[in-house]
Amino acid sequence: MARAFTPKVVTANDLVEGDVIYLTEDDRWSRTLSDAELITDEAHAQLRLLDAERQANIIVGAYLADAIAGENGPEPTHFREDFRRTGPSNYAHGKQETQTQPRS
Repeated sequence: MARAFTPKVVTANDLVEGDVIYLTEDDRWSRTLSDAELITDEAHAQLRLLDAERQANIIVGAYLADAIAGENGPEPTHFREDFRRTGPSNYAHGKQETQTQPRS
């Protein structure tokens, strides 16, 4: 028996900067998961992924990531996606640069 489709977002990495990005409903790329289009239809998800893959001049490594509807937009369902959305694991780069935790 085929596994039931679960909601997805299209995610990739910015080709130039390497940041994690998400495809929005209005065909923009956002660095914020809550801006992403939450896709609930499998056929639509495959079409959106194809749309993303055609943008090789902007992104690299597009794929569908599991997500659920949250209070402020899509939320990850897997720790990998939760980790990816917070940026690099050292505090000197990206989204974590503004955090006030001390560097080791």
